[in-house]
Amino acid sequence: MRDLNEHTLTDEVISRFENSTTPRAKQISEALVRHLHAFVREIEPTQTEWEQAIDFLTRTGHMCSDKRQEFILLSDALGVSMLVDAINHRMPEGVTESTVFGPFYVDSAAEFESGSDITEGIEGMRMLITGTVSDQHGQPIPNATVDLWQSDTEGFYDVQRLDTLALRGRFHSDAEGKFSCWSVRPSAYPIPNDGPVGQMLELQGRHPYRPAHVHFMIGADGYETLVTHVFAAGDKYLDSDVVFGVKNSLIRDFVVHETGTAPDGTEMAEPYAYLHYDFRLKKAGA
Repeated sequence: MRDLNEHTLTDEVISRFENSTTPRAKQISEALVRHLHAFVREIEPTQTEWEQAIDFLTRTGHMCSDKRQEFILLSDALGVSMLVDAINHRMPEGVTESTVFGPFYVDSAAEFESGSDITEGIEGMRMLITGTVSDQHGQPIPNATVDLWQSDTEGFYDVQRLDTLALRGRFHSDAEGKFSCWSVRPSAYPIPNDGPVGQMLELQGRHPYRPAHVHFMIGADGYETLVTHVFAAGDKYLDSDVVFGVKNSLIRDFVVHETGTAPDGTEMAEPYAYLHYDFRLKKAGA
């Protein structure tokens, strides 16, 4: 078909997908073109604005490296990551809610015995993290794999400014579903905002901050893997998390104690924080 115009172009583009290799490829391609063309019709970009959009995506790609994923940041900051997560993790009553994965997970984190210190020399208020892993009905799940990672007290992850890994580790729940470790109390922090996503947030009049939290990824045979955070109660960014990841059920007090015997029996001569959370997993296929 020739002499296409703004009224006929969309239908012609969609017609070219008739021989797609799979029904899913056809469905996705058609929806992409319908919504993308509708977006362009709504905003009627100038040629300059279109070129700026192409430049924005190009610079986003150039910012990506083995330590930084600018496209994940873009997806997070536009709420797409949370929407995908919500669609794929519709949880039944009694199961811990999920939230965004984030760009700072490292698959090669070291394994630790429960109760270990994972600070690797990072300074800051010590924090005891304890938790349990159980099924939807509260029955303990032994030998569940618990991956944990977090920022330091200044809001940085190890991969952002260290040559070694710290404040992250892999644990296994005991026969009662319990696990624990010593870390430091994390702080609120900005997502990396020195690139295209940061420029977008500035244009939108938004801040780049996330409330203080600890990441968890928990898996066990026969259960869906849970990816979630536990957020610090009272953090000023709970209602404006730049990636829209906060859920009320995931907020807990990071309780500060002055001194004394910690819940795991450790004698503390300095102030420390304490976080406890009981995780419940969803049965696979439920």
